[in-house]
Amino acid sequence: MRIKAKIVQGYGVASGKSGDVRFPMGTIQMQLKYFLERGLDLSNYYRGTLNVDIAPSHFKMVKPKFFIENMKWSKDMPPENFYFFDVMVSVEEEEMYEGLIYMPDPKTKVEHEQKPTVLELMLPKIEDLHYGQTLYVQVKEEQIAIVRQSL
Repeated sequence: MRIKAKIVQGYGVASGKSGDVRFPMGTIQMQLKYFLERGLDLSNYYRGTLNVDIAPSHFKMVKPKFFIENMKWSKDMPPENFYFFDVMVSVEEEEMYEGLIYMPDPKTKVEHEQKPTVLELMLPKIEDLHYGQTLYVQVKEEQIAIVRQSL
């Protein structure tokens, strides 16, 4: 399934841009070695997430490509579960970028709650993106479904 999405501002903790002293290099950089220990290599992706809003649609998890359970990655945070789903992104109908939807489990994530219409994408670094820009996001429906209606 392919859907239009808009780049939106996130909390900045994944990339380390938030200024949160607990995560000076960002949460993604801190989590990389723990994901790798569990068989998930994220080294080819930018050390942050690209947040996109698919409103008025929303998503529904079906079967993640990867599920990481009970991962303790920070002394300041309790262990978390993480879901990952395949994603393809195109900018202005041009080049396609392959990546993953990064989804901390809302049941174990204690801060920085996301709206149900926002997806956090892990992708290679893409130049010249800006807030409000439209992208096209393609997902595998056997992993994550896009529901084309408002909540």
